[in-house]
Amino acid sequence: MKTLISVFKNKEIMSRIFFTLMILFIFRLGAAITIPGVSLSDDLANEMNTTSALSLINLLGGGALTNVSIFALGVSPYITSSIIIQLLSSDVLPALSELKRQGETGRKKMEMATRYLTLLLGAVQAYGIIMMMSNQGLITIEDTSFWNYVYIVAIMLAGGMIVMYLGDQITSKGIGNGISVIIFAGIVVSFPQQIQLAFQQWIGSWFGNTEASNYILQGVFQFSVYILAFLLIIAFVVFIELAKRKIPVQNAGKGGGHNPRMSQASFLPIKVNASGVIPVIFASAILMVPSIIASFMGVTEENASWLTIFNISAWNPMPGVNGTTWYMCWGLILYIILIFLFSFFYANMQINPAQLAENFQKNGSYIPGIRPGNETERYVKKVVNRVTCIGAFALAFIAALPNVLTLTGVFGENSSLAIGGTGLIIVVGVALEISNQISGLLAGKSYEEVVASAGRRGF
Repeated sequence: MKTLISVFKNKEIMSRIFFTLMILFIFRLGAAITIPGVSLSDDLANEMNTTSALSLINLLGGGALTNVSIFALGVSPYITSSIIIQLLSSDVLPALSELKRQGETGRKKMEMATRYLTLLLGAVQAYGIIMMMSNQGLITIEDTSFWNYVYIVAIMLAGGMIVMYLGDQITSKGIGNGISVIIFAGIVVSFPQQIQLAFQQWIGSWFGNTEASNYILQGVFQFSVYILAFLLIIAFVVFIELAKRKIPVQNAGKGGGHNPRMSQASFLPIKVNASGVIPVIFASAILMVPSIIASFMGVTEENASWLTIFNISAWNPMPGVNGTTWYMCWGLILYIILIFLFSFFYANMQINPAQLAENFQKNGSYIPGIRPGNETERYVKKVVNRVTCIGAFALAFIAALPNVLTLTGVFGENSSLAIGGTGLIIVVGVALEISNQISGLLAGKSYEEVVASAGRRGF
């Protein structure tokens, strides 16, 4: 409560919050404007509430794909481009690796490269989305000429660039990372509707029925368990996001000696989930590629059953013995494997053991009981892999939970009630980031007040 009062008293924080809300209002306004010449079907809203590839694009677009709006692309192409440039700059492409070492100048050039790649990926993704939704009967395009498709793609691409600009404005003048905040706002908007649907399914549907008192009590119990499970999963995600392994590090004193009294102790924190939500986004993007390519050729799951292999929410029939049939969800299995692979890959890229060991030697730092150099590198790599293994299990569990609940039919045909998933990871991560930024701004204000008070007293 004291922190909340301090926030309201701080003019800088309040102006940043107000600015962020104004930008989000502009985004939601644009997200409600459907692209001219496109008609929406009644099944579109239901499709966005499933665990399909389109629902993930809608998630990363801040919910703008629900109306096939001018902002339908959202920040998805920019996120993908950023990840690709970041991966290529890690000693994969020498030119980008050199830019990475050039400091602020190199960072600006890499940002321009990211924006150019965003234009290319955005155009491909926009056309793929339109074709995929059209083939599935989710939208109807009145004019199917080539130039009309160019017109629609151009509008979506321009909308994506505007969203990217709005995100940059939030980052520089608002609260939190702008791209993340836009996604965060789109996800949070759906939470009240999800709770309302759960209430209606288990409790509201029995109101007015005098003979349904027992069913109402049962529904209240089911709804309470649902809310409790929802809160427990949020708590679990927060725990995973904050959990870290601290490796003790000794920083040698000015004399260079290793006397504990002459050294300063510190820690090297290694997050359990160092990759964040990146492995989930990349795994989903890879599984979407076959469907997007198939949509270019007018192929759908109805006339090409092999596409269901890449569908994370579909059962695939498999021939058994004696003419029997059993079912396996290959898409979900591939999804989990890809999350594991990208978790290890990205964690080792974020925390480079070889570079870390080299920096330790240059700075005169060491891990107690571990020799500098190769032994330090092997030790850090072992710890990173062990910690990442736990994080990968947790990330795969949270990301796959809605699909598992949908496939097992826990919520019947209403898959929108499934809890967990990528959205929850993003919401928790962004909320923690905003909280840390506000705490930092408050701490800076407190320091300024102390300095000003000392100055008035003549210190």
